[in-house]
Amino acid sequence: MTLPSAPRRRPFRQLDVFADRSLRGNPLAVVLDAEDLSDEEMQRLARWTNLSETTFLLAPTDPGADYRVRIFTGSGELPFAGHPTLGTARAWLDAGGAPAGERIVQECAAGLIQVRRDGDRLAFAAPPLRRSGPLEEVDVARIARALGIPRADVRGHSWADNGPGWRVVELGDAEEVLALRPDLSAVQDLKIGVLGWHRSGGDRPPETSGAPLYEVRAFAPGFVEDPVTGSLNAGIAQWLVGRGGVPPRWTAAQGTALDRAGRVDVQVEADGTIWIGGGTVTTIEGTILA
Repeated sequence: MTLPSAPRRRPFRQLDVFADRSLRGNPLAVVLDAEDLSDEEMQRLARWTNLSETTFLLAPTDPGADYRVRIFTGSGELPFAGHPTLGTARAWLDAGGAPAGERIVQECAAGLIQVRRDGDRLAFAAPPLRRSGPLEEVDVARIARALGIPRADVRGHSWADNGPGWRVVELGDAEEVLALRPDLSAVQDLKIGVLGWHRSGGDRPPETSGAPLYEVRAFAPGFVEDPVTGSLNAGIAQWLVGRGGVPPRWTAAQGTALDRAGRVDVQVEADGTIWIGGGTVTTIEGTILA
């Protein structure tokens, strides 16, 4: 009979991501030394933290990466996720990590992700979409039922899948998004993103106004509502850029319905690279026995 190994003290951080102060963004747990943890132990720890994601820092296997991260929800592992990318990068930097080059290079199951610093803010380069294009009508109808709205209220729809499998629907405006009272039992296996434009005097606010361009909400199986979602916002930005009519730089709001103040910075470079960024704030720092 093999006895379980004794737990070790491991550096641990909990952060708020896409926020400028604690308790207003999306929380993330980071285990900074996960080298000898098994898949089962990582999954068990992720269930225990009871957050949408928990990440585990490892030595890179790709010579071009500064570190490797594994990202777990309470039910499984993700190849990529946005707020875990920024939060893990912040925890790694604060623990003394130093990138080999100008940018931080994160290795994850989705490949190598570039992370850049802009003062005290971080941003990741949106990974390529695994699936794009309009949704099937059967999915649009299912999403409308889950959201509790008529099918006719859906103004646009698209896949925005860069790993997690997001499907996005567009409503008439931000007020419609914030008024949603979804039936989460009807979400089933769907990961649903919803966006609606903020209006000012009947028009979308200019990118120089500092106001959010649109409001986002995210619903997925296994949790009620995600406060602020980097991967979804990256997919939405790629959809909107491909569609045209957006400025080269803007801010999206998310979490308002949950009393959060999530703000996602989006910047489109001349070469088409889309950067998704925001604030990262450490809320808990210490060790965990695992």
